[in-house]
Parts: sequence; C-alpha cells; structure tokens
Amino acid sequence: MMWRPVWALIEREIMRMVRQRGRLVSALVRPLIWLLVIGAGFGTLLGDEASGGYQRFLSPGLLGMVMLFAAMLVSLSVVYDKEFGIMRLLIISPLPHYWVVIAKTISGMVVAVVQAGAFAVLLALMGYIGGGVSLPLLVLGLFATALACASMGMLIAVWSSTLDNFAVIMNFVIFPVFFLSGALYPVQQLPDVLKIVAVVNPFTYGVDLLKHALVGGLAPPLGPDFAAAVDITVLLGFAVVAISVACLRFSHESAAGVLDFLRG
Repeated sequence: MMWRPVWALIEREIMRMVRQRGRLVSALVRPLIWLLVIGAGFGTLLGDEASGGYQRFLSPGLLGMVMLFAAMLVSLSVVYDKEFGIMRLLIISPLPHYWVVIAKTISGMVVAVVQAGAFAVLLALMGYIGGGVSLPLLVLGLFATALACASMGMLIAVWSSTLDNFAVIMNFVIFPVFFLSGALYPVQQLPDVLKIVAVVNPFTYGVDLLKHALVGGLAPPLGPDFAAAVDITVLLGFAVVAISVACLRFSHESAAGVLDFLRG
C-alpha cells in the first residue's frame, strides 16, 4: 500500500516530462552544442588526429551533463510545491515524510536516465558510441550517476525555501560540479588544487564510470581516472548520505509546517 502514493509522485514527474516536450528537446540540444562546437574547437587545438578522440572523450561527460540538469529540474519541483502550498497536502497525508524525499529522488533518477538514454541513442547514431562499449556497465553508470545527481538535487531542494533561492544555489553548485568533474579534461592533469576539488566531487565518479563504459579503450590520459569499483562505491555512498540528510531535514521542516498548519 505504501508504494501507491510513492508511485503516484513518480508518475507525476514522468508525465510532466512527457508533456513538456521542449524540456526533452533542450536536454538533447544543450550537450549537442558542447559536442559539436566546444568539442570540435578543443579538438582542433589538440590536432586533427586527436579531434575525433576528444569528442569521444566528451561523450561520457555530456551524458552526465544531461542527467545533472534533468535531476536538478525535478528537484526544482519540490521547491515549487513548497512555495505554492502543494507540499502541505503531502505532509499532512498518512505517507511518512521521508517517503516524499525518496519518491522525488527516484523520480529525478528515472527522468535523468530516460533523457540520458535518448542522448546516448543520438550519440550512437552520430558514431560517437561504437564498438567496445560495455552495455551492462553503461546501464549501471547511468543509474548510479542519475541517483547521485538526484540525491544532490534533493539535498539542495530541502534547504531552499523559494524558487529564487533554489536557482541561486543551483547555479552556484551545478557549474563547478560539472566543470570540475573530468567531463571536459582528465582529472589527473588538473593543477593540484583543482584536482583535490575534483576528487571530492561525487559527480566526478559518475563521469568516470561512464568513461569505463564508453571510452575505456582510449589511450591515456583520455581514459578513466579511477577504478570502476571506486566509482560505484563513491556514488552509492554519496547517495545514501545525501538522501539520509535530505530526509532528516525534510521531516524536521515538515513537522514544523504541520504545526503551523494546525495553528492556522
């Protein structure tokens, strides 16, 4: 019985994605611009022979970008629901408060995987994903990275009281998380200070796991930076911690909201 309201929350986000077709189109266009414009430009700096290799190197990072932005947009709906009073209907329902966080996190993960899967098909049709791809590792990488991104988004959402507040925090977080993740350049070749930031960035390990699946055969330094087991451990560990903290914060905030509602 518990899964019925949880599934309703998940279904709501999936239907929202299906109805907002422009959202899916923009999710595909944004990384394509990076691939065809930024990738070609940096590839030219590396030389004609390395150009195609660099664009292949970008593919895992751009898949991660799709999931990062998709998960953040789903987290935005949490703040929207809080600001416009929809969340009150959820917190006074018999559904335990932490299940709202879990349902929203799963929603973000599913939406992120769907959008990244569509972009992966597009990359394959364009020839950037070819032989040597580990399909099981790719599926694992998509779900583990999407879970970490959704957990990160929920962690931001539960501490944001308004849409403006969420937008400021998201912009402050999302770009450093992406740029310092090894998505655009190998982590091991970063300056020491930036390398430390990249190593503590959980998104780095999602991108690296996707590298194992897609470009594991590329010559150093364009290949993966860490072992796949390390990537999986960090992603799952971060997701557990982030979801736990988000659940505690949301339960505390919801309890206060219920008291205010009853007093009102």
